[in-house]
Amino acid sequence: MTDALRTHVLHLTTGSSETVTDLTGECASFLRDAAGGRDGLLNIFVPHATAGIAILETGAGSDDDLLAALGDLLPADDRWRHRHGSPGHGRDHVLPALVPPHATLPVIGGRLELGTWQSVCLVDTNRDNPHRGVRLSFLG
Repeated sequence: MTDALRTHVLHLTTGSSETVTDLTGECASFLRDAAGGRDGLLNIFVPHATAGIAILETGAGSDDDLLAALGDLLPADDRWRHRHGSPGHGRDHVLPALVPPHATLPVIGGRLELGTWQSVCLVDTNRDNPHRGVRLSFLG
C-alpha cells in the first residue's frame, strides 16, 4: 500500500442510549501519523445501517438539540415497517438518510480543517447495537 492512502478503524462502545460522540480528537490523532504534515482529504465512514457522521458544535447543547430534533422527525414508536429489535428501531434505519454515514473533510498541513466550533461526531440512535466501527481514511 502506498503512503498516499492510510486507513484506520476506531472501535467504539456507544452504550444503550442515543448518543452523539465527538470523534475530533481521534481524527486529529490519526492525522498526526497518517498525514505526516501533508495536505489531503480525510474520509470518515461508519459502516452501519443505523448510524451517521455529523459535523456540528458540541458541548453547548447542539448535540442534545440534534438528538431532540431526530426524536421529533423519527419518533421511536410503532409506525415503522422495519420492526425487529426494540420498539421504534425501524427509525434507526432511516437515520442515515438524514445524517449520512460518511463525511469527507479537507486536511491542510496535516491538520483537519474545521471551523472554530465544528466537531466530527458519530450519531447513534440505535440502542440495540452499542459496538461501532468508524473507518478513518486519509488520502494525500
